Amino acid sequence: MKDLVESIAKQLVDKPEKVEVKVIESEHTSVIELRVDKEDMGKVIGKEGRTAKAIRTILSAAGNKLKKRFVLEILD
Repeated sequence: MKDLVESIAKQLVDKPEKVEVKVIESEHTSVIELRVDKEDMGKVIGKEGRTAKAIRTILSAAGNKLKKRFVLEILD
């Protein structure tokens, strides 16, 4: 999942070298922390949070298949 979020984020931003993804694992849930450059924050979140919601939807669908819950946190 880390690679998936990282590749999506790198395609969205102007500074892909500043994209950092960290995964915090627990038994049934994984928290994926995404950091991007401040100037690219709006591109990752999108209008009214639509892009972030779409990424979370993809993670949810993949998580259902793996029987695991994924939570995306976008950090600045």
